[in-house]
Amino acid sequence: MEERLVNVLKVHPQDNVVVALGDLSLGDELVSKEGALHLRARQPIPFGHKVAIVAIPKGQPVIKYGARIGVATKDIAPGEHVHTHNLVSERGVAE
Repeated sequence: MEERLVNVLKVHPQDNVVVALGDLSLGDELVSKEGALHLRARQPIPFGHKVAIVAIPKGQPVIKYGARIGVATKDIAPGEHVHTHNLVSERGVAE
């Protein structure tokens, strides 16, 4: 059996994003230690950046580490880069 490259990390089971473990190219299949996510990168995504693994509608929370880290500022499709162009951070904001 061919060993697959693990190229993303899902930190917590409730996360709706994964972290790129290296630079991802357009069309790269997303593979975690649990196996393929049946998703492909929709654009190049730099090392350490987030990738949506489910649709995240505008105004909905982005979950990483099992906690809200921000809110989507527009609809984010599975496989899309999640960063400052489509996310407003909640880091450091008191509840």
